[in-house]
Amino acid sequence: MLGPSSGLLKRFATAVVFAALPFSAHAADRPFYAGKSINLIVGEPAGGGADAYARLLSRHLARHIPGAPAVIVQNMPGAGTLKAVIYLNSTAPQDGTVIATFSSALIEQALLSRGRVPVDFRKYAWIGNISEDVRVCYVWGASGVKSFADMRNRPRPLFWGATAPGTAGNADSAMLQNLFGVKIQQVQGYAGSADKRLAVERREIDGDCGGWTSVPEGWLRGRKINVMVRLSPTLVEGMDGTVPFGGDLTNDANERRLYDFLIAPERLGRLYMMSEKAPQDRLSVLRIAFDKTVADPAFRAEAARIKLLVTPMSGGEVDRRIAALYATPPEIMARAKAIIGE
Repeated sequence: MLGPSSGLLKRFATAVVFAALPFSAHAADRPFYAGKSINLIVGEPAGGGADAYARLLSRHLARHIPGAPAVIVQNMPGAGTLKAVIYLNSTAPQDGTVIATFSSALIEQALLSRGRVPVDFRKYAWIGNISEDVRVCYVWGASGVKSFADMRNRPRPLFWGATAPGTAGNADSAMLQNLFGVKIQQVQGYAGSADKRLAVERREIDGDCGGWTSVPEGWLRGRKINVMVRLSPTLVEGMDGTVPFGGDLTNDANERRLYDFLIAPERLGRLYMMSEKAPQDRLSVLRIAFDKTVADPAFRAEAARIKLLVTPMSGGEVDRRIAALYATPPEIMARAKAIIGE
């Protein structure tokens, strides 16, 4: 027979179970990101456009993520940002606590030179794109080159900065040379766009192609540079509408289709992604948070204050555009490969 103490023990055990229930329910309701950090990997050095956008995002994203994690920016340059891309799907934690941004020119390189860029960008989880990378090509004013016609007809080559293969600046330079016939002599060894801007000021090189938002305001106010061509059709505040758009300089419809393929990575712009191995529910959380962030008035106000363009694109739209790029006809890819020298 069970004694009085046995009944007491049963009642005690039941009380313990019920007492634990609220704590279990609370733990189950606790957001995954509560108390955690998200590492935002930037595939380019500090000081460039990609770094500026990533740091802007890091200051606003957390408050739109349930659990409000810390968002920590980590620069991981290397191999034209390929190092950061490979890291994301290999040795990075796969739990949704690591996201990355990189040079979108790598997407084109992966299509045209798979041996050098052995990455299938359809196998990443896309969070979104903050902005198109509105890019221009310019020369230092003292060079005497005042228009795109001057640039194309100049008998001597212009000295242009070069970074690692696969970066947007290198792809732009190749397009100027091989589609439009501009004579360029590339100077190797620059770490990123910030280094090239310093080199332009020091007159080590004559010019560069870069993001409009990264062009120093003092250069524009003081007319220290002449903008030769807009690579994107998008006109933004402060940009001279008389500067020609590259697509309008093409000779026919086929050449225009080729041009559109070549600048497609720049239209994709400031992309953010995570490993395809990360749980789908965490991708959904970050996609929603990203969309809320880029629409947030505080985010928009800071972006305007620091002269960063915001033309956002959802993760789903990025997915569709990446798929469309991979469906490009082979003949267009072959011509593009010949133009950018891959």
